[in-house]
Amino acid sequence: MNNLGPFVWSIADQLRGVYKPHQYGSIVLPFTILRRLDALMASTRDEMRALAAKHTGGVLDAQMRRATGLSFYNTSKYDFARLLEDPDQLRENLIEYVTSFSSNIDVFEQFGFEQVIDVLDENNRLYLVVERFAGVNLHPSAISNAEMGDLYEHLIYKFAEASNEEAGEHYTPRDAIRLMVDLLFAEEQESLLGEGVVRTVYDPTAGTGGMLSVAEERLRERNPSARLTLYGQEINPQSYAICKSDMISKGQDIGNIRKGDTLIQDHFYRRTFDFCLSNPPYGVDWKAAEDFVKEEARTGKLGRFGAGLPSVSDGQMLFLQHLVSKMRPAHEGGGRAGIVLNGSPLFTGAAESGPSKIRQWLLEEDLVDAIIALPTDMFFNTGIATYVWVLDNAKTPERQGTVQLIDASGMWTKMRKGMGSKRREISVGQRDDIVSLYDAHEDGEQSKILSTDEFGYWTITVERPLLDDDGQIVRDRKGHPKPDAKKRDTENVPFTYGGNTYGADGKDATVEAYFAAEIAPHISDAWIDDKKTKVGYEIPFTRIFYKYVPPRPLEEIDRDLEAKVAKILTMLKSVEA
Repeated sequence: MNNLGPFVWSIADQLRGVYKPHQYGSIVLPFTILRRLDALMASTRDEMRALAAKHTGGVLDAQMRRATGLSFYNTSKYDFARLLEDPDQLRENLIEYVTSFSSNIDVFEQFGFEQVIDVLDENNRLYLVVERFAGVNLHPSAISNAEMGDLYEHLIYKFAEASNEEAGEHYTPRDAIRLMVDLLFAEEQESLLGEGVVRTVYDPTAGTGGMLSVAEERLRERNPSARLTLYGQEINPQSYAICKSDMISKGQDIGNIRKGDTLIQDHFYRRTFDFCLSNPPYGVDWKAAEDFVKEEARTGKLGRFGAGLPSVSDGQMLFLQHLVSKMRPAHEGGGRAGIVLNGSPLFTGAAESGPSKIRQWLLEEDLVDAIIALPTDMFFNTGIATYVWVLDNAKTPERQGTVQLIDASGMWTKMRKGMGSKRREISVGQRDDIVSLYDAHEDGEQSKILSTDEFGYWTITVERPLLDDDGQIVRDRKGHPKPDAKKRDTENVPFTYGGNTYGADGKDATVEAYFAAEIAPHISDAWIDDKKTKVGYEIPFTRIFYKYVPPRPLEEIDRDLEAKVAKILTMLKSVEA
């Protein structure tokens, strides 16, 4: 991209006094998109005009695609050069140009572009802005599709920075995406190298399309003859517009990029895909979609959210379930998915809560392939710990019944210049190391292989008898001791306690062994209320990788303290002197 991003952004200098800095992006972005589309049509414009004079409707659409190879067209006589030839009619001609695109180009509506044109014209800025953009060469021969994606992301970042807005709400850093894509492709290395390979990729939180773009980029690097069809849905109007524009540049079917809230309406209902990718918002409530989600949850397995519902304050686990529903079924070859989540989905919620039930379903159905802990300060809008979940509904035999946990939290390189909360990145070499750990599928310092049963537990309720004033046990009519609510306690009993591998079905023997060894020797009058026993699942990632660090010897601490005290006394004496 070189200096193209700053140069395009510098065009915003023409907007001073008319717009405030936080509004610049709403003008720069649609003009950048328009200039890119203008450049893409440069070699076929005469052909487009000739076909438009002969055909209309669906016939015109088909003829245009066949003749130009583009998924869009424009029937206007104008381009950037011809617009500048008539300064007095620039406003009217530019509006006519923008409204002459094929109906599948709806991106300018998302920016309220006609109003932008009016405001610039009223303030004598329209010609200056059009002239500056006409001087930007965005032809594919000058700037590749990958570079165009980087340009969009640079502009989005600058726009978010000027707006005091979080850039991470719109896109995911490329180093994180490349890691996710490489992990997804890792299990299909051989099949992806075949001649004429065709695969589908879907992102339900597409943002500006970064994940889709990198997936295509990485596959083409491996196999230039491979074809990846990209699908996405995005709720933010401007992010949707940029994503769609980026897909146009790549020659993708732009009808595969849809606008809307994925939780409320799945625009790809009953469609499944080879690969799915997502970076949903963290800790964002789903109140707007609550009625729709709960209604769909009532349909059980017929809907997307039958496993359980998380707290309304955080919708991450809804997107987790949604991705599973979009993976190609195992009997059709299976699908793989990657999703970035914070730590909450690993452990939040007690036994039989919504989050626990979701984890139970994922693990008992053997859908979780691996979870990778990323470094902190990796994303633009948060410095907290994040994790990549890799899902697979058709695991290879050696991975079946297991989950691989990889601690990559220490594998990072400090950025020369931070961007928002992002101060660290994963280098190419570090990414290869992480993928190698995944490929090896072995126990080690940074990789743990656990059976799905090892994440399950029973929460048992331990009761003790109620005593009355004379110290005797209070009993019910049947002579059974009444429990004392004040002495009631709960314990979590792992499915694998005592080396058992029976899972949820081995409850009685495992719980009895736990009670006999851990409770009865210490509380002789205790018993378990079996009616209150609950099943829970959690993934205690941090505990599994915990390393005990012994405290410093007291002698060493004493020496340090004595040295500090001596230093302070010396300083005080110098002050007194």
